[in-house]
Amino acid sequence: MANSYTVTLPSYSIGTDCYRQIPYVTRFFGRTAVVIGGKTAMEKAKPALLEGISGSNVDLLDFVWYGGDSTYENGDALIEKAVVRSADMIFGVGGGRACDTAKYVADKLDKPLFTFPTVASNCASVTAISVIYNPDGSFREYYYPKLANHCFIHSGIIAGSPEPLLWAGIGDALSKECEAVFSSKDDALSHTPLMGRQLSGICTDPLVEYGAKALASIRSNTPSFELDQVTLDIIISTGIVSNMTTTEQDYYYNSTLAHCVYYGSTVTQKGHQHLHGEVVSLGVLCLLEYAGDEKEFDRIMGFNHSIGLPVCFDDVEIEESEFDRMADKFVTTTEWAHLPAGVTREDFLEAMRRTNAKGRAFKQKK
Repeated sequence: MANSYTVTLPSYSIGTDCYRQIPYVTRFFGRTAVVIGGKTAMEKAKPALLEGISGSNVDLLDFVWYGGDSTYENGDALIEKAVVRSADMIFGVGGGRACDTAKYVADKLDKPLFTFPTVASNCASVTAISVIYNPDGSFREYYYPKLANHCFIHSGIIAGSPEPLLWAGIGDALSKECEAVFSSKDDALSHTPLMGRQLSGICTDPLVEYGAKALASIRSNTPSFELDQVTLDIIISTGIVSNMTTTEQDYYYNSTLAHCVYYGSTVTQKGHQHLHGEVVSLGVLCLLEYAGDEKEFDRIMGFNHSIGLPVCFDDVEIEESEFDRMADKFVTTTEWAHLPAGVTREDFLEAMRRTNAKGRAFKQKK
């Protein structure tokens, strides 16, 4: 174990005019930047980016597609581009995979990184972890880059993003508190993971309180207080918890059984077609059922149902006959490797079955 360690917390700006802060925030890091991101994301963000740097000495050298997935191959191809190598700064624009790719590129080139999430579906823009996939789309591994120097969250761009991505982002963020608490429950925590676990306590309530109105804002393409609160929850709150509950070697409290359900779904006949956060929100119910937290189980089931998130496996087109195959997959994951003592495959599968039965019964009453 190292004799020292460093914790870097994300800094961020949010609002409909936050891109105007770009020249000030980046002033010590360079003058030229290359924008790396998704095609649609860059198209939506480009006018605001250009307006944000107007009249300053910041120069955007080019807008470069990230390749379509966060793979080492795409990242390495970007690193070989002359415009990427010559830029003082990397601007990562888009969703999680675009930001994860930009993080890898900036880390390898040791360049300052600034992220510009265009959807509120995940915390990738502020975390020190990248999810890396194989060229065929299958999960490869986690890569641990440095943190972005600053994150710019444009409320207007978020308000114009696809509703299903915010919806799934809410589902994913629902897992942060219960997973951090469950995975660390048997351990005596040192300062950083202890702080992360405590901060996870602010991740659930804003989603339940503001989630429905935030989705209404997306439907009307209108920024709102509620949308900002949910966006900050999904991107910033969960991102800080992720950074404080994860190290490459010593501990991993960032995700656990709820994400096991997601990874298991990727090998089912139809479950893999559903969004990550959608399936994770069902995994949250399975975790709460396993943990015996009936009050929170009932609250989250009611919330899920109120905004159309799943409450049983029928909602994500997974049959109970596929549960064993799911388990074959999720027992190979990082999440399963860092479980509290005493969790068994069969006990969790039974909790999944009970959740399925409770969810079906809940829907019949509605």
